[in-house]
Amino acid sequence: MSAAKVRTGNAGAKAGTPQRVPAVERASHIMDLVARAPHGLSASELARQMGIARSTAHSLCATLAHLGLLTRRSDQSFHLGPHIMRWANAFSERSDVAAEFVTIWDEGTQFPGATITLSVLDGAEVVYIAARNSHALPFFEFRAGMRLPAAFTATGKAFLGAMSELEVRRLFADGFPAPLTNRSAKSVDDLLEDISACRKRGYSIDDEGVKEGMVCFGYPVLNSRNRPIAGLAVSLPKRDFDEREINSIVSNVREIARKISIRLGAEV
Repeated sequence: MSAAKVRTGNAGAKAGTPQRVPAVERASHIMDLVARAPHGLSASELARQMGIARSTAHSLCATLAHLGLLTRRSDQSFHLGPHIMRWANAFSERSDVAAEFVTIWDEGTQFPGATITLSVLDGAEVVYIAARNSHALPFFEFRAGMRLPAAFTATGKAFLGAMSELEVRRLFADGFPAPLTNRSAKSVDDLLEDISACRKRGYSIDDEGVKEGMVCFGYPVLNSRNRPIAGLAVSLPKRDFDEREINSIVSNVREIARKISIRLGAEV
């Protein structure tokens, strides 16, 4: 009889559509709201923000507190509890940006004729931690461990775009790198102008700044604090891209970066 009930209960669901549990969704929403509130929230405040009954909010908060996911202070405000640190630590131990990059790549890419790279910032340089080179760029090969000046690369500019002008100037306080091509930025002021343009368009570009004949489109990968942890770039032979091609390239770069960011805990 129980099996018949199960079949009846699932009859109205679309094939392949997971059934959601409202109570679990509400509990998750509560955790998100409390996490964003620096001074905590009371059950009444949570009920008002979520549009649910106070009794429901009290029951959910009491259950979450019993599980150690929330703590209740003397003023009746709820704050994140210690149990979530077990999950956070386990997630951090198992999260590796390079591994996620390879996983996303293996799931399929929209760049069959392009080179795609992943790098991290180290001082005023980027260090490449993963690369899939393409035959379309036989004159330049990215390698894991390769270092390049952040000022000239698309991934470097993706990092620098999240910094203030003062932070960028401090980064190059000991001197600006020698240009790699005649299209490389020549000074911090040139770089800041380029970064400003990158922010406005929403992505970074290396237009023959690293290698003549090569153009790269970059986008940041974010961590669980929504801060850049890596830079993703697609490199292609230089040519006149029309606006639709650029939009398609950037859209795909952004989507891969978004997928990796989500796997690393970012709120994208």
